[in-house]
This record gives sequence, structure tokens and C-alpha cells, in this order.
Amino acid sequence: MNALLTDLYQITMAAGYFAAGKTGETATFELFVRRLPHNRNFLIAAGLQQAVEYLLGFHFTREEIGYLQCLPQLAGAGPAFFEYLAGLRFTGDVFAMPEGTPVFAGEPILTVRAPLVVAQIVETYLTSTIAFQTLIATKAARIVEIAGGRGVVEFGTRRAHTPEAGVLAGRAAYIGGCTGTSNALTGFRFGIPVFGTAAHSWVQAFPTEREAYRRLQELLGEHTVYLIDTYDTLEGARIAASLGRPMWGVRIDSGNLVEVSRAVRRILDASGFEDARIMGTSDLNEYKISELMAAKAPIDAFGVGTDLATSRDVPNLGAIYKLVELASPSERRYTAKYSEGKHTLPGAKQVFRYAGHDVVGCSWECPSCAPGAPAVEALLRPVILGGRLAAPLPSAQAARARAIESVSRLPGALRSLFDAREPWSVQYSEELVSLSDRVRKSQTGESS
Repeated sequence: MNALLTDLYQITMAAGYFAAGKTGETATFELFVRRLPHNRNFLIAAGLQQAVEYLLGFHFTREEIGYLQCLPQLAGAGPAFFEYLAGLRFTGDVFAMPEGTPVFAGEPILTVRAPLVVAQIVETYLTSTIAFQTLIATKAARIVEIAGGRGVVEFGTRRAHTPEAGVLAGRAAYIGGCTGTSNALTGFRFGIPVFGTAAHSWVQAFPTEREAYRRLQELLGEHTVYLIDTYDTLEGARIAASLGRPMWGVRIDSGNLVEVSRAVRRILDASGFEDARIMGTSDLNEYKISELMAAKAPIDAFGVGTDLATSRDVPNLGAIYKLVELASPSERRYTAKYSEGKHTLPGAKQVFRYAGHDVVGCSWECPSCAPGAPAVEALLRPVILGGRLAAPLPSAQAARARAIESVSRLPGALRSLFDAREPWSVQYSEELVSLSDRVRKSQTGESS
């Protein structure tokens, strides 16, 4: 995996750490979100598989090191540093929330404990892949919730910011609860169901709409979905019905979906196709689907593209990656920021989930498991230990099942499209608060 996929300042810091003799120090960094975005009452953790693949394959090639040696910013780094980079691998530990886990502000999604230099360099990639996929999985969970059991297919690769973003958006959307994606490479890589039949160009490529439909039916059989709005939507529905079985149903990609879907439903039913399904597309998102559901539009499945693959209403997630511990052979030092609006808490942490709230505590804490004590789940689990995978990662299918089940257990207010009046409670343990107070006093020189 390309270690050069990082910000330059990660490498200049690495050179500085090397020059300062800090290669023997072990750092602990945590990746989290300070604040939830607007109209997001929770996030769905995603992107861990790509993070792990990156870390396990982390290395610099000779060509990359040659490039770094030519940069003016690294002119002061001696040959020994570049030889050090040539042998650098990820030998540390990773603890993370399983993909598909609901997560809230201030909770570590992922913790890295590794030699300082490599733990620093990997920040950019980890933050990028976790933040993007978490953003899309969360958007998908909102759409799936509003769809109320009707299937939602991710259709957004052509509008994603890059082709590879489209692949990962399809994966993340599936984890968030979508039934599948239109992206064939996503299906190939991750075993995710793929959907799609033909576009308007298919209809236009034949002399008549009837011939286009007939040819499609010959090819796809029971998987046939006719795109019926190239010319006249209702006439398209009549032609589709006149061809008889087999077919899955029809897709409508334009017009007033409430009115048109009702008219199409009547045509299909009158022709004996009560079981034929209607898929609605056309620039959908959770708000438009909410309106369709409220109007009781007879739409059985939704295809959602641009708004899902780009999370258009919240196009970025402010994930951050902060140093919380630094250990040398002779001492362990807890670190934190206390700047206004950007403070952090020191020390490696664990997130304990109870039935109605979370507690963020120190990693060494262990809530009571005595009879009668409330049930609790520790969310951060070992993923990589000593540079090796601790256990096989759950599949995208398992992550999707976890997300669907976990979201269903959240209070209804959190599953709404708007900011909840009573957000999920995230508390801090007494031990973590005490540690933070001690570290702040030692860093700022406050008296006891």
C-alpha cells in the first residue's frame, strides 16, 4: 500500500522525530469527531477494512523515497532518515469500533498505538477513509430508515468525486443498509449485490420502444426492469405490460413520481401484473423519499445516486486524529489540547455502551459485571496487534447486519431527519475526568 498517500507535513514531522531521536517512542492516537454534522443524530462507523489493508501493506518504495530526497523541505534530512523510511512498516496495534456501529461525538472510532513516526504518517489516510465511508454509511442509514422497508439501491458512481470514491461509496452505502449498488467493481470486490438493467440510450438505440423492451426481456428474463419514461411514461408502462412475463418491474426516472407511479400502478394491475414492482429514481434523497412515503406513492424501491454517493447536504465529516499518549522506555506521558473549542482528553480510551447512554472512560477501566449490574458493551476492539491482524474482519454483509440491528434499537427521535431534541447521552467517567484535570494542571502550570 502506498505510504506516500499522506500530507507532506506528516513526513517532515517524521524527519524531525528521527533527528530528535524519538524513533523509540510509542504514540497513541485516537480518531474521532468532535461534533455531529447538522441533522445527524448519530454516525455509522465504516471504512475499517480499507484502513487495515493500508496499515498491513504500509511501506515506501525506493522510487517514492527518491522523490522525497529531492524535496527542498527534506533537504536537511540525512541519508540515515531515508534508509529508515525504506524499512518502515506498521508494527503497532489498532483498536476500533466494528463497522456498522452507531457512534457519537467525542467517541474514538479508531485508536492507533505504534512507534511515533509511523503512527504520525498514517494519519492522513486513516482519517480520509474512515471519515468518507462513515459519512456515506450514515447518509444511507437515514435514507433506508425513511424508506420504511422498501429497498434502496445506491446509484451514485457517475456523480461521485472520483471513480474509486464511487466504489467505496457503494460499499459504505451497503453497510448503512442499502440493498445493493449499481457499481460492478463494488460487487466484485466485496460480494455486494449489484443492480441495473438499461438506460435511456438503450431505448433510443432501437427503432421502437417495443423492440427495445423485447430485446431487454430476451436478455434479462425475470430480472428485467423496463425504464419507461424515455418518451411517454404511461405508454411505456402499457408496452411493458403488453409483452407479458417475465419481468421484475419498471423504473420511473422523471416527472411527478406520486402521480405517475399511481397511474403506472393502475396500468400494471389492470394488465394482471399486480406483482410487478415500481422503482423510483430521479435525484432522490431522504427528504424527497419522505414526501413520497407520506403521499403513499406506490413505489416499491428507490434508486438514490448523487445525494447518497456525495452526501450532498453534509459533504464532509470533521474527523480528527489526535495524540493522547506518548511512551518511552523510561516514562509514559499523557497528552491533550486545551485550546478554545478544540480541546481533547488525554489517555487511551474505551467506549462503554449501555441501554440508553454511552460512557467514555480510560482504556483500563472495567465496568462492573456483577449480578444486577446494567448490561454494557465495550465498543473498541482489538483489530491489529503487533502489526498482525488479530482476527478476520467481519464482511460487509456482517457490518450491514450490525448497522441495521443497532440503528433499530436507537430511540425514534435519533432516527428522525432532523436534530433530536434529546440527543444520545455521552458521559465521561470519573477516572477520565480526573486524568484530564491532572494533565491540564501539569501542562498549564495550574496549582492544585
